[in-house]
Amino acid sequence: MSSLLITDLHAQVETDQGPKDILKGVTLKIESGRTYAIMGPNGSGKSTLAYVIAGHPRYTVTSGSITLDGVDVLSMSVDERARAGLFLAMQYPVEVPGVSVANFLRTAVTAVRGEAPKLRLWIKEMKEAMAAIQMDPSFAERNLNEGFSGGEKKRLEILQLGLLRPKIAVLDETDSGLDVDALRVVSEGVNRFRDETGAGTLLITHYTRILRYIKPDVVHVFAEGRIVETGGPELAEILESEGYERFTTVKS
Repeated sequence: MSSLLITDLHAQVETDQGPKDILKGVTLKIESGRTYAIMGPNGSGKSTLAYVIAGHPRYTVTSGSITLDGVDVLSMSVDERARAGLFLAMQYPVEVPGVSVANFLRTAVTAVRGEAPKLRLWIKEMKEAMAAIQMDPSFAERNLNEGFSGGEKKRLEILQLGLLRPKIAVLDETDSGLDVDALRVVSEGVNRFRDETGAGTLLITHYTRILRYIKPDVVHVFAEGRIVETGGPELAEILESEGYERFTTVKS
């Protein structure tokens, strides 16, 4: 049983006009076996929260804490966080020319597991994982994300999720840019990962359509750098019908 605990987290980013506060006191707990949705309008700080959890160097934590199973996450490097069991599926996966998908995946799995998987067994494991998300095995020899469509990039993120099997998965707008077929396949991959591993999942989105496929246990509304409302799945339906307007101005 794992848990990621975020307590009164404040973070800022450096701009041309100086430091800008983005996160303004976020408190959140993510536990194994449960799915949490963070919903909010664009610019509310949702993605910043994901990047701060992962250790993106652009953002500076000014106060508050993040712990994974009681261990201080903020003192860890990015790769230490990954080895500890944190995973971030990015909204905009980057292209890496010259690095094949197969080599990238095997290197990542080796780092997380602590030893390189035997090549024969690894090829079988990778092909089975690719088949589960309906990804052509020829993609293993292509450069990482280079020339991939938006849907193909998101499938590759879910492929990594299934192979790395983290304790806590943070999915930053995984539904962005997906057509209905790709959305279904990606969502099935997330559900399969959760069911097989019992991991905790934090799903960041501003649309409810992905929540028709991935059922959240808890829904948080994010606005102006903090959580302003918490409820069950019914809260997502309220947001679908009413929008975020009543949450866009919160008390300081």
